Amino acid sequence: MMRITRLPAIHHDANIVVVKGSASNILIDVGTSWYQMLQVERVIGVLGDEKLDRILLTSRLYPFAGGSKYVSQYFDNAPVHIHEEGQAALQTGDFFTTWANRYESDMPSIETSVVEDGEIFILGDCEVEAVLTNGISTDGMSYYISQENLLIAGGIMIRADRPCRWDLPGANLVTLRDNIKKILLMKLSAIVPMQGPAIKGKKHVAEVLKRHLDFYQSCIDDGGNPPSTWARPARSTLWLTPRTHWPLEEKESA
Repeated sequence: MMRITRLPAIHHDANIVVVKGSASNILIDVGTSWYQMLQVERVIGVLGDEKLDRILLTSRLYPFAGGSKYVSQYFDNAPVHIHEEGQAALQTGDFFTTWANRYESDMPSIETSVVEDGEIFILGDCEVEAVLTNGISTDGMSYYISQENLLIAGGIMIRADRPCRWDLPGANLVTLRDNIKKILLMKLSAIVPMQGPAIKGKKHVAEVLKRHLDFYQSCIDDGGNPPSTWARPARSTLWLTPRTHWPLEEKESA
């Protein structure tokens, strides 16, 4: 029986998600290399004695992909899939375009397999479809599970109250806007963001996406700049922080 388990983000890490099917199991994102041993223990807690068949990455950026080598090796060299735009950075351990340098970390190198827009991974009683959602990076991917009408968003949706930065290597404001439009048209029931619990309910999901869309459009109209009154983001964060807090219904439980 299909089971989707979100393992909450730790510190700078992204949420990681285990999708168990009747015939195969996958892990979406792995987090940084800082907590890679802990992440393995958490994944084992979900899988038990079952095999991890593959790892799907939403981005080459360090908070999503930093632990890829360690996690893959632990699970019998499970293949790691990423959009072709991110392959070279992971193969060479590039700490600039992965943003690892902002965390004063190296980026362990690893060989990867390509995942393409529209590619479907069949897990037996469920399937996971890759959806190109670049914008925060040129290789941005999300993963759609039709049985739940749910999107594991990756970097395109940091959190309901946190719009993305677009001054990262390969980031693009117009592409961010266009991909939020694309996601809005999917009429999703739920989104798992980079950090925090899932955003649930079609109406609420649409409200959150529309808020992000309107913000990106306003910045485009203003010459591509974020509001001058907003605080400058910390050097390692992937998001902007609104001066007046945006609504956030989803809170991690203690």
